[in-house]
Amino acid sequence: MTTYAFVENAAVLLALCWLLSFSARHWGQSHQTRAQCLAGVWFGSACIVGMLMPIGAQAGVIFDARTVVLSMAALFGGPLVAAIAGVLAGGYRAWLGGAGVWVGLINVVLPIALGLVYRHLHRRGSIGVGVWQLLLFGLLLHVGVVASLWLLPTGLAPPTLSLVGVPMLLVLPPSVVVLGLLLGDILRRDQIERAMKLSQARLRAVTQAIPDSLAVLDEDGRYLEVIAGDPAVLPISNETLVGRCLSDLLPEPQAQRFLAFIRDTLDGHGSGVHEYPLQTATGMRVFEARAQRLAHAESSKRAVVCLSRDITERAHAEQERRIAAIAFECQQGMIITDAQNRILRVNQAFTEISGYSADEAIGQDTRLLASGRHSREFYQEMWGSLEQTGAWQGEIWNRRKSGEIYPEWLTISTVLDAQGQVTHYVAAFTDITERKAAEERIHNLAFYDPLSGLPNRRLLIDRLQQALVGCSRSRRNGALMFIDLDNFKNVNDLHGHQAGDQLLCLVAERLGREVRGSDTVARLGGDEFVVMLEDLETNPEYAAAQAEQVSEKLLSSLKHPYRLGELTLHSSASIGVVLFSEHDSDAEELMKRADMSMYEAKQAGRDALRFFDPRMQQAVQERLKLEDEIRQGLSHGEFVIHFQPQVGRDGALVGAEVLVRWEHPQRGLLAPIHFIGPAERSGLIQALDFVVLRQACEQLAAWAAQPPRSRLTLAVNLSAHLLYQADFVERLLDLLEQTGADPHLLKLELTESLLLDDMDEAILRMKMLKAHGIRFSIDDFGTGYSSMAYLQHLPLDQLKIDQSFVRQLVEDTSSQTIVRATCALATGLNLEVIAEGVETDAQRQLLELNGCGLFQGYLFGRPVPLAQFEQLQLALQA
Repeated sequence: MTTYAFVENAAVLLALCWLLSFSARHWGQSHQTRAQCLAGVWFGSACIVGMLMPIGAQAGVIFDARTVVLSMAALFGGPLVAAIAGVLAGGYRAWLGGAGVWVGLINVVLPIALGLVYRHLHRRGSIGVGVWQLLLFGLLLHVGVVASLWLLPTGLAPPTLSLVGVPMLLVLPPSVVVLGLLLGDILRRDQIERAMKLSQARLRAVTQAIPDSLAVLDEDGRYLEVIAGDPAVLPISNETLVGRCLSDLLPEPQAQRFLAFIRDTLDGHGSGVHEYPLQTATGMRVFEARAQRLAHAESSKRAVVCLSRDITERAHAEQERRIAAIAFECQQGMIITDAQNRILRVNQAFTEISGYSADEAIGQDTRLLASGRHSREFYQEMWGSLEQTGAWQGEIWNRRKSGEIYPEWLTISTVLDAQGQVTHYVAAFTDITERKAAEERIHNLAFYDPLSGLPNRRLLIDRLQQALVGCSRSRRNGALMFIDLDNFKNVNDLHGHQAGDQLLCLVAERLGREVRGSDTVARLGGDEFVVMLEDLETNPEYAAAQAEQVSEKLLSSLKHPYRLGELTLHSSASIGVVLFSEHDSDAEELMKRADMSMYEAKQAGRDALRFFDPRMQQAVQERLKLEDEIRQGLSHGEFVIHFQPQVGRDGALVGAEVLVRWEHPQRGLLAPIHFIGPAERSGLIQALDFVVLRQACEQLAAWAAQPPRSRLTLAVNLSAHLLYQADFVERLLDLLEQTGADPHLLKLELTESLLLDDMDEAILRMKMLKAHGIRFSIDDFGTGYSSMAYLQHLPLDQLKIDQSFVRQLVEDTSSQTIVRATCALATGLNLEVIAEGVETDAQRQLLELNGCGLFQGYLFGRPVPLAQFEQLQLALQA
């Protein structure tokens, strides 16, 4: 009977489960009161149904599963649901009455109370709703129910406990577990369904509200579903698009990239974002697709959900931004400021030019860069231009972070808002330091001497012309002082050009110290300087005294020793002075007069001062006339060669040195001393040298047909002007070929100082000529820088002992030692030795004794014309 009763109660529980599942569909709704009342009624009704099939233990004492229902109603429904169910269940139990009515009411209140406590602890997170928790709760509850049976009237409690105590504890706690799990699952599923419906509704509303399109595509790029709030963003309608592939809508390369993007997303390797162009109803647009793998695709293939947003405007803006960014990061420095000149943005070029980083510059006023060089009026003019025209450009000086002031070319433009108010300034600038330096270098090259830094001839002439204009206004005098260093060539020859350049720089410094700042010190070139004095006395005599006083100071200063490292040099100068006043107007003529005065000082013995004398003009005119006569003489063939014999130890004639003479139409036969100097100064020496070479070659060619003279050699002196001519080697070889002269019989005599101008170039040219048989001799050996180093490298054939050693040979043992050493040196180098200036037999014998084998001098013959030389040759042979 008891077993049957518990089966009936189990059936009631199943009915309750069905009932609860039905009521749960209408229960919840965010705990609405109506739904909770309905749930309470259903729970109470379930308890009444249970009490309609009670387990009767004693008269008036009934048992059922209402404790299970009421406890779960309190746990899952809350106070309102539990109260309604309790009122219904308690009311019905009270109506039934009987001896166990108070225990029956306790069995209504107790499960509700414990269920609410359980609910409270669960919502605080202190306890869960699982199998073991529900089982313990059921045991606790029904232990309490069993304990309440002791409240039955005397005599009813023991038999009732023995009858229902154990079955109750065995059946009802598991029933609590089953009902709790079933009810919890029903409620959870209901919540999930409602959440899904809500989510779907929300998603539908969102997708219809946003302008983006949403599509589901499988791994082959086929559209499975399309949702678009704005059909204009699709190439075709939603319905037509489903089932189409990407390759149907996009060009093949773009479709392949999109498909690769989908597959990368499916594999979990993609970036999640893809941009693509698409032709839509409104034209070509650019879209940004964001994809997410679809976990449960309806088709058998993997799929992604793709949200495509129209970013055409953003793409265009981005493109413009990139272009602007590239333009902003140009090689020009860029600054953007607000209307108050606070720096808002700078580019990398700004940092490189100014030295300020972006962090250091942003927020600062543009006065951060001010150099302090410009006046207030300059900036007022700049801002005035900006206000009137909206732009300004020009050259400005700014300051780097290091403090260095530098020039820049600056362009400023204003940015206006819709109301025409200035919002920003944009400045672009270029560092023109190098350009300014280049301009300065060009200016210096044009107007200043690169060695000394002094004004050159061009700038001096310009200042002299301005000084002449100033004289006409002030009626004051000025002076032009032409300065030339004495024996400066010796410094170059003895110590090299570097020492010479250093000496010239020291001279420039001394000249600058000895004159006023308003005076001009210039270098014309070489060792020639000019000092121009201005604002001298109006009286010419007083002005001359002032100029003389300055000149004496200059001469005294230039005579002091010069220290070049450990080297001490001594030099003096010759100064020519010419006064100028308001009556003078030709700057070039004044320069000529000062030059003439300087040469007069040179002729006076150097370290001297000379003022311009009109008689100098006459000398200049005579020199110019002589130069013109030299030109005519060259064109008319007035220059001829004479021959001075060269003999061997046996007295036999071996050749001659060619010496030039001028058969002047009015002045007769002139020696070189009368025309070589003017020819060098006028630049005619090269033409004269080549005339001599041509006549020598023609004579060698003529002698080749005369057996007695066919082996005679001719020695020709070469000037530096000719040797270093670019085409000298070619011209000489052409001359030999034209005349038919034997190059082995031609000997070129070079001076040591000539070779020192450019030793490497001289060696190169000598070797080229040497390869054709031409021989070389060092003239005046021992008077210059005779050096074992250059003798070892030069392709020489002969050394010529200078006549200064030969002249003192008999009386001076030092000269004998020098001659002996020269001969020994030549023998060691396999060179011939010839002595010039031999005038006595004693000299010849001493030379021969010391190893000299060839002789030239008055003892054997003076320079004579060709006919006399040939007669002398016949006489020596006889």
